[in-house]
Amino acid sequence: MHWNTTMKLGPNAVLVLMTDENHNEILKARLPLQSIHPRAVTSLMEGLALWAGHPLTVALCAAERSGPTYAEWLFGAGRWPEESMLVHYNVTAARRGRRRTITGVGDFRQLRRLHRDGRSS
Repeated sequence: MHWNTTMKLGPNAVLVLMTDENHNEILKARLPLQSIHPRAVTSLMEGLALWAGHPLTVALCAAERSGPTYAEWLFGAGRWPEESMLVHYNVTAARRGRRRTITGVGDFRQLRRLHRDGRSS
C-alpha cells in the first residue's frame, strides 16, 4: 500500500490530500494556516507515515501569488518544515487534472493535478 501525499499552502488554509496507489482519495483535510507548534506539520505527517507503514514524500506547493508569509505563518519565521526519517518534502509547482473524490472539505483540484502528474509519492 503506497500513499501519495500533497500539501498546499493557501491564503486562508493548508490543504492536505492523500491518495492510494489507484489515485482514490483516502484523506482530505483543511487546516488553519497558523499552527501553534513549530513541529505540528511534521508530527502530523509522521503520524500518517506510521499509519501507512512507510515513509512519506510530501509534495509541498504554495498558492499562486503567495509570498513567504504563508510558509512563515505555518512553519515560523525563517523556518521550513523539519524532515525526519519518516517525512521528506518536495517543493513543486501546480499542474492540471478527475477521479473518485471525498466531498465537503474544500477545493482540492490543484492537489489532485499534482497527484495525477506523479509529483508526490
